Amino acid sequence: MRRKTSVILQYIIFLGGGIFLIWWQFHNMTPNQTVKFKSALAGADYRILIPIVFFALASHISRALRWKILLEPLGYKPSSFNTFCVTMVGYLANSFVPRLGEILKCTLLAKYEKIPVQKLIGTIVIERIFDIFCYFIFICFTVLIQYKLVGNFVKAEIATMVTGNTRLPLWATVLATIAIIIAAFLLLRFIFKKFASAKLLQQINNFITGLKEGIASIKKLQKIGWFLFYTLLIWSMYLLQIYIGFSAIEQVSHLGLNAACSVLTLATLAMILTPGGIGTFPTAIFLVLSLYKIDQSIGEAFGWLMWGTTTFIILFFGLLCLALLLFINRKKQTDIVLTQSSSIIK
Repeated sequence: MRRKTSVILQYIIFLGGGIFLIWWQFHNMTPNQTVKFKSALAGADYRILIPIVFFALASHISRALRWKILLEPLGYKPSSFNTFCVTMVGYLANSFVPRLGEILKCTLLAKYEKIPVQKLIGTIVIERIFDIFCYFIFICFTVLIQYKLVGNFVKAEIATMVTGNTRLPLWATVLATIAIIIAAFLLLRFIFKKFASAKLLQQINNFITGLKEGIASIKKLQKIGWFLFYTLLIWSMYLLQIYIGFSAIEQVSHLGLNAACSVLTLATLAMILTPGGIGTFPTAIFLVLSLYKIDQSIGEAFGWLMWGTTTFIILFFGLLCLALLLFINRKKQTDIVLTQSSSIIK
């Protein structure tokens, strides 16, 4: 009962945070920014959204096929159709209640493919751990290809915090950054030693251990080449959605892959923070685009355009897949019963 209350409370807090961000964005708009925001959306080329739908579906199909590969070493080969449908239903559920999608898609696939739920949950854990690892690599890649932009931003922020202005020398910025990292490391080390028995720290230690074990388990895959290929395809499709999406609004159409990488980095985190990324997704995008000298109202318009497209894809195809999943499998069960009955009569 206490756990259920905690989950509901967390959901209310995160959803409330997302709604607050929506209010904050529109409340802080000046009349001029409101005009720019509406003009950007009214003048957007919505034909650009068509390939984005296909890129999104390609990423979801790739994720379903990658999940199948994780199940093969366990001796199970579910149909691609069922695996894809439950994946989309999972996304649909996550849009309303965080983490419900993982439970629901495991339950549905277990029902229609006769696979133990606990084994499905184990593969989901491994998949999420690998996704976190890939996300970390993508962040590092994004920083490396834009080290000047990121470096200047970090330098400016540290300078503002330390001296209240932006004239901090480069050598001082580097030393300050190193000092902060060392201090943080020593503080964390002290906390982990001093309060080793604390429940929260034990959970963190267990998570880190699970992270290592999950990454190590990837070596046991029989089709590791395909697993990595689908992973690359998933992130490539995510990136292409944003890169092609820039073309929909004239004021951001000049942005390239570097900007798309930056947007994807923060937008991915935004989708985790609130149900379906409500509020946080558009906020994250306009904050990132401000680094590229894009007007706030234009950045918000692009953020809402991309969030609306992503949400529509999840809602439409999630509901469609749920209907197909129930219909096709019910028909399959009926056919099996009729075949068995016919065999008995003969």
